[in-house]
Amino acid sequence: MNDNLTETAPPGGIDYIAVEESPAFVELKRRHRSFVFPLAAIFLVWYFVYVLLSSFAPAFMAQRVWGDVTIGLLLGLGQFVTTFAITMWYVWYANHRLDPASARIRDELEKQEAGA
Repeated sequence: MNDNLTETAPPGGIDYIAVEESPAFVELKRRHRSFVFPLAAIFLVWYFVYVLLSSFAPAFMAQRVWGDVTIGLLLGLGQFVTTFAITMWYVWYANHRLDPASARIRDELEKQEAGA
């Protein structure tokens, strides 16, 4: 495993296998996966709970909260709210944690390519 992105590249290019195995890239993948996978799992559970309640607990979902607004309607709207919230959270996370790390890797690769 190569620890440095600037180690010897194959003739005419960048050794992308070495880049993929570099500590910086491994850390970038770890950060991405540690954010995306748990959040995706939580959202899928929340979504399937909503679908299952709709199918198997219609009396619960039909309970009125106020006027014609039911629990099912509120949970359905909650799906949209959580989707937008997760998107905004991911954008913030990517801007602050992923993009700086990927920019450093990209800068290193561009320097390596310019030197080739």
